[in-house]
Amino acid sequence: MTGTITGTMTGTITGTMTGTMTGAMTGTTRGPEIPMRYLMTTKPSDTAPDEKLYAEMGRFIEELTAAGVLLATGGLEPGGVRVTSAGDEITVTDGPFAEAKEAVAGFALIEVRSKEEAIELARRFRRIVGDGESVVQEVFGP
Repeated sequence: MTGTITGTMTGTITGTMTGTMTGAMTGTTRGPEIPMRYLMTTKPSDTAPDEKLYAEMGRFIEELTAAGVLLATGGLEPGGVRVTSAGDEITVTDGPFAEAKEAVAGFALIEVRSKEEAIELARRFRRIVGDGESVVQEVFGP
């Protein structure tokens, strides 16, 4: 993969970050000035959200959006459709599925400077929402 990213990022996460992102990306080598995208997913919880949770999440989302870190976020329907392939055969199965507890319930796509920064944002999210599990994965590509 070859490409060039140029832009300016200003905002606040846990400190203040102001700088210019300029660089070329070839292969998987990246300098610290080139942002990385991460997909953070979370599994469903048995705990029903309350007003306090909605307020805290609202502030968290506003902060990340203002900082230019949060690219997209949302909840996912519990059922969905499963599409599988084996050889020339494509099978489509409507949900919900028996393993719904293992399904992804929500996501956030973020753009940060490091894996450590993505993990710190996931820690902050888990502190807000409480018990449960989230997965952080780097997103490759343009």
